[in-house]
Amino acid sequence: MDPFLLVYYGLICAVLGLVAPQLGNRWLRFGIGALVGVGAVAVLPFVRGMIG
Repeated sequence: MDPFLLVYYGLICAVLGLVAPQLGNRWLRFGIGALVGVGAVAVLPFVRGMIG
């Protein structure tokens, strides 16, 4: 797995999480966004394989 993609998607989702006030405080949203990004990167190879 490309570490750049892992960090990139983690940061993108973390920033997006910052704008979701219904999830709790700022650091909780940042953490949730980072986890979503890491999960997206981890699943991406499997999705690519299923698509073609």
